[in-house]
Amino acid sequence: MASAMSKTPAYRAGYVTLIGPPNAGKSSIINALLGEKLAAVSDKPQTTRNAVRCVLTTERYQIIVIDTPGLHKPKYALGAFMAGEIEKALGTVDAACLVVDVTKPLDDSVREISERMARSGVPLVLAANKIDKLRDREDFWKYLEMFQAKLRPSSVVPVSALKGTNIGELGNELAKYLPEGSAIYDGDVLMDATERFLAAEIIRERVFEAAEQEVPHGTAVVIEEFKSPDEYPDMKRISIRADIIVERPGQKGILIGRGGRMLKKIKTESKRDIERRFGWPVTLDLWVKVRPGWRKSNEGMKMAGYTR
Repeated sequence: MASAMSKTPAYRAGYVTLIGPPNAGKSSIINALLGEKLAAVSDKPQTTRNAVRCVLTTERYQIIVIDTPGLHKPKYALGAFMAGEIEKALGTVDAACLVVDVTKPLDDSVREISERMARSGVPLVLAANKIDKLRDREDFWKYLEMFQAKLRPSSVVPVSALKGTNIGELGNELAKYLPEGSAIYDGDVLMDATERFLAAEIIRERVFEAAEQEVPHGTAVVIEEFKSPDEYPDMKRISIRADIIVERPGQKGILIGRGGRMLKKIKTESKRDIERRFGWPVTLDLWVKVRPGWRKSNEGMKMAGYTR
């Protein structure tokens, strides 16, 4: 009897998707869970476009976390692609984590989320993010009551991605809904993505941070060439040639900046982040190119690398 009581819990491994309104903090939560900056983070909506897989491995479980774009009404082909990424993710996971910003009032996105979750039939964990910004705890419980009445989540975890509050508890809670089984990825894998994709995401994040509000939604980053010492042993540096795609000449002018200052800033910060991510010195050749209406057509989407 004593041996049965002390039996080690079975290992669990599976897939969890993070969904929620734009700017709720989904990517920040992923970075906090893994203890490393992997997902692009910005205060501008639609920073996340692809469903990105990150891998959290512990001694007791492995969670493959799928970060999806923020829920919004699609206006162009790009928006439809992002909405499709959410639907695809919901159809392939063991559980879903709904991330909400407790400092913002509930809006129509709750109805949209409710409908999608009802169709998916997967367990739902509510991650109530940004609790560090609440002045009164009573505000949280009032917020939670409204949310539970609409969604009835399987469990609720109040968190702060910024402060790291309850992030470990969130991982433990999500793991409860995973099937028993061995790890799906090797323990040292943090992200299921190519180096090209990661480099493009780093550059795009720097564009989002540096540019004016109207520019980011009309931008994409295309890696034209990526060579690393891992593939070419004679090389001592990573060599990248990338295009920043915009829709209008005015956007190009903003990204280049007076005397090329803006582009130089984007290049310097991107180069620094890529070097930190891959551990090699980097030569980065960055260009800004105009492709009118690229996000409104399938051809433009394919050019920018957004294909299903």
